[in-house]
Amino acid sequence: MNSMLMNELPREVRRQQTTRLLTRAAASSGAERSALINDVIVINASMARSIASRYANRGIPLEDLESVAYLALVRAAQKFDGRLAEDFLVYAVPSIRGEIKRHFRDRGWTVRPPRRLQEIQAGITRMAEETADPAELARALGATEAEVREAQSLKGCFTPLSLDSPVNEEADAASLGELLAGDDLDRSASEARLTLAPALRTLTEREQLIVRLRFIEDLTQKEIGERIGVTQMQVSRLLKRVLTKLREHIDITPELATSA
Repeated sequence: MNSMLMNELPREVRRQQTTRLLTRAAASSGAERSALINDVIVINASMARSIASRYANRGIPLEDLESVAYLALVRAAQKFDGRLAEDFLVYAVPSIRGEIKRHFRDRGWTVRPPRRLQEIQAGITRMAEETADPAELARALGATEAEVREAQSLKGCFTPLSLDSPVNEEADAASLGELLAGDDLDRSASEARLTLAPALRTLTEREQLIVRLRFIEDLTQKEIGERIGVTQMQVSRLLKRVLTKLREHIDITPELATSA
């Protein structure tokens, strides 16, 4: 079948074609069934891309989101049971959305905030064109203003950790990447971030915030102190403790780097 023509089918026509193909597939087997399922996937590929596009510009490349959506569509087409649901889209659309959201939870957050704040931040993003007022957002999302304000500050969590940021303001200060590299100086940036990911999840919420402010937002220790309400000296001690914890975790559990 011509995939371009399939993707240009009106929604209702695509729905009817999908139902007809799945009905035939249910009564078929082997190569014939596989071919019919493939046609279902081709017909609905534009739907998967459309869903993925709604999550664009949130820190994960659109190409990756589309790949997740396609795989979810393939699984949905293969598993769909017309005896349980007449409309394939009623089954497939939530499945695709769910896979994309899981991808964000698993891969999107460089410094992982609590799930509640992730959900509020997603709601804030959806309502970005309507309002940015914390009070209005709190009412709409069923949250407190304090939660909304904290979630609004999480925007940078989708930005990759900068391994080149110096750990302090001294002229000859080592960078985060250098401090954690140990003897493996040839480690690539992507591999280093994979190594850091499970270590970051062992930090407290406050420690994760300090990491984000220093190595993502590139704030000075003084600015961090003003943000979290402590002195610059306290920030210096906290940062040193955080870096020690990260280094110890990486040294003790290097095998986690491949499972992040």
